[in-house]
Amino acid sequence: MSDVQEKVRSHYAALALKLDQGAGCCGAESCGESPDYSRSELAELGLPPSLSLGCGNPTLLAQLEPGEVVLDLGSGGGLDVLLSARRVGPGGHAYGLDLTDEMLELAGRNLERSGLQNVTFLKGSIERIPLANSTVDVVISNCVINLAEDKRAVLGETFRVLKPGGRLAVADLVALTPLSEALTASRDDWVGCLAGTIHIEEYRRLVAEVGFQGANIELSSSDSPSHRPGEIVSSYIRATKPGAL
Repeated sequence: MSDVQEKVRSHYAALALKLDQGAGCCGAESCGESPDYSRSELAELGLPPSLSLGCGNPTLLAQLEPGEVVLDLGSGGGLDVLLSARRVGPGGHAYGLDLTDEMLELAGRNLERSGLQNVTFLKGSIERIPLANSTVDVVISNCVINLAEDKRAVLGETFRVLKPGGRLAVADLVALTPLSEALTASRDDWVGCLAGTIHIEEYRRLVAEVGFQGANIELSSSDSPSHRPGEIVSSYIRATKPGAL
């Protein structure tokens, strides 16, 4: 495990213990506004809104259909996995992948509370996804890919596990101007969702390089970048693996 991975792991291990207090992954100075999750839907699953650690709501972005198989990269406490499982129904399945034991334990407790059966949580790195080729229909993620050191590896692994015609639909942070060397070198800013953020055009290039088509990056209309280093903003990234399901 690299220094950055260990820093991220230890940060989220501690954060898992604070989720019931409404803590977020990035702090008020870096992430966008809280995702607009349906409180009624969360209540039906027995989940608090504070469980979200992200900068968007990829479960809506993905436009999930009944019967689909979904993978959430960096699934944390399991919010997006459980919502996805509910949307794809008993004929589908939702996987959550996370590096941190404490988060996986929290996700397991939330799964028990939800009563859902079509869910599997996996331990592992998003740079090396522990699933076979062409396994899932949709890959989602919520403010996590920017934490990875090797984003090309993450996107390449995502491409590998998607079925032909499968979809990438993630919420993430992008930089509109270059970040300073001091910021990108800071491990504290890395776990704070800042230092690992890449320029929007580099993100677009990496998505295309690993083989995706139709890459689209939409900036959040509710996000104000004026107070963030390098103008870091929330965004939704969509792309498709060539082929037909």
